[in-house]
Amino acid sequence: MIFKILKLLFMAALLLVSGFSYAATTLVAVASNFTKPMTDIAAEFKKTTGHIAQLSFGSSGKFVSQLENGAPFDVFLAADEHVPLNLERTGLAVATSHFTYAIGKLVLWSSVANYVDDQGTILAKGGFQHIALADPKLAPYGAAALEVIKNKNLLDTLQPLFVLGENISQTHQFVSTGNAELGFVALSQVSENGKITSGSGWLVPQTLYAPIKQNAVLLALGAANPAAKALLAYLTSAPAKAIIKKYGYDLPN
Repeated sequence: MIFKILKLLFMAALLLVSGFSYAATTLVAVASNFTKPMTDIAAEFKKTTGHIAQLSFGSSGKFVSQLENGAPFDVFLAADEHVPLNLERTGLAVATSHFTYAIGKLVLWSSVANYVDDQGTILAKGGFQHIALADPKLAPYGAAALEVIKNKNLLDTLQPLFVLGENISQTHQFVSTGNAELGFVALSQVSENGKITSGSGWLVPQTLYAPIKQNAVLLALGAANPAAKALLAYLTSAPAKAIIKKYGYDLPN
C-alpha cells in the first residue's frame, strides 16, 4: 500500500514537472484601473500553471495606438467593451474571443479624510480649485466621469477645473499627491473588499453612468501562444473571480 501511494505521488510529481516544462510567457496589455487585481491574478496564475503573464499597464486608448503600430501583445484586458470588439473587426484580435471579466465602479475620491461626503454634494457645493479625471478620449473611466458630471448638469462649472490624466493611474496620482483636491478614480484603486480604505469618497451610483464592462480579448499575435489562452481561461476561474471581487468589481452574470 505504501509503495502504491509513493508510486502515485511520484507520477503526480512527474506530471507536474512535465506540465511546467511547457510553461510559456504571454505579454499582456492591461487597463491601468486593473493594476492591483491583475498583479495578484498573474502571481496565482504562475503558481497554478507555471506560465508567466508579463504585464504592461496603461490607458485603453494608448494601447490601441500601440497595437495598431505593431506592439507585440498577446492578450488585452481593456477598460471597456467597445475597444476589444473594434480590434476583432480590424483583425488585430481573434474573432469572438472577447468576454467581460469585470464590471468597474467609479468613485469621487480625495486623499483627505472627510473631504468628500458619501453623497458627493461637494461637486455642486464647490470650494476646490482642481478636479482630476482620466482623459475621456483615452480612458473609459474618464468617459464615465464626464458622463456623471453632465448628468449632474455641472459641466460648465467644473470643466475649467479639470486636470486630465492620460490614464486612471495618473489621475489617482494627481489626487493622492494633492495636485488635485479630489477626482474620479476606480474603486479598486482606493479600496479593499469593496470599502474605501483611505481618504474619503463617494461611490458614484451606477445610474449616473453607463456600465463599465471591462472586456478581455485574445490578440492575433497570441492565437498560437498556450500561455495567452490559459490566462484568458484562468480569468474565469473561481480564484481569479475572488480576487476581482476583493477589489470591488462586480462580476458579469
